[in-house]
Amino acid sequence: MKEDITSVAELIEILKAYPGDLPVLVSGYKSGYECFYHPEIRGVVQRNENMYFDGEFQLPEKGESAEFSAVILERMFRDD
Repeated sequence: MKEDITSVAELIEILKAYPGDLPVLVSGYKSGYECFYHPEIRGVVQRNENMYFDGEFQLPEKGESAEFSAVILERMFRDD
């Protein structure tokens, strides 16, 4: 197994550091699966009208306020 894959036990320990009532969101696009960066809390806005590949939740645009905060599990991006 790859060294950068996080185990369930490791993820549980990481998430224990965050408030238990925060929602958890994941980034994604197209098919397949990737490892993720260390989770972080980010402010987001909900955009129900977005196409599925853009995601229902987005970071606020410049001058826009976040609607709520969530723990983000952002997938690692490869550029190969």
